[in-house]
Amino acid sequence: MGQKANPIGNRLGIIRGWESNWYGSKKDFAKKLIEDNKIRNYLNARINKGGISKIVIERTLGKLIVTIHTSKPGIIIGKGGGEVDRIKEELKKLTNNEDVQINILEIRRPELDAMIVADNIARQIENRINYKRAIKMAIASSLRMGAEGIKVKVAGRLGGAEIARTEEIKQGRTPLHTFRMDIDYANVFALTVYGKIGIKVWICKGEVLGKRELNPNFIGGKSDVSDRRERRPGGDRDRGDDRRDHGRDNRGGGRRDNRR
Repeated sequence: MGQKANPIGNRLGIIRGWESNWYGSKKDFAKKLIEDNKIRNYLNARINKGGISKIVIERTLGKLIVTIHTSKPGIIIGKGGGEVDRIKEELKKLTNNEDVQINILEIRRPELDAMIVADNIARQIENRINYKRAIKMAIASSLRMGAEGIKVKVAGRLGGAEIARTEEIKQGRTPLHTFRMDIDYANVFALTVYGKIGIKVWICKGEVLGKRELNPNFIGGKSDVSDRRERRPGGDRDRGDDRRDHGRDNRGGGRRDNRR
């Protein structure tokens, strides 16, 4: 089950909140649902290089509140806030609603956001950078920032090959069946000259113990495990490397003694 279902939808109501918060009756539920999809598609196309992670939509008493989570707030806000005002006017026309509010939240650690990591890999593949190099660089930066594990899967005509194939690179742990594990997931496409390449990214941020705020706009849901890894960037890994080097020196020294 954990391997088949979307990791975000699988954890809704447990450690994740809904990205659309509103009440819909039988008459207008479908209309609001389609409108949410239009808003997200429009904003993702309009702000193509804005580093958008997710778009949270809330409706209260006829008011539409759109919160954009991004790693590059300056691109969306624009000079003197002119760009965000233009986006607001365009959303009013798209939704036929005069009461629209746009909030922008900055993502402090884009290396721990699956959508931004996947989008970064896709942009590099489109710029003809080797896909293995792009994936390994993304994995290294995520682990450096405190991720417990990361898994990246790419599929398509990798490297311009005639036959499409699927490759998976992972490091650390990503237990998809454990609902209390905070796993972020994203699926994006890289549009290359030889066809589409699909990219899936799973990032494990640690275990969530106790009750968690389900509001998707809540910032600060870091796990204790990530904080511990931050405080000890070297960890036991460095000591293990020293032990292995020491063992190699001893073995080499023993062989040299036997030759003498």
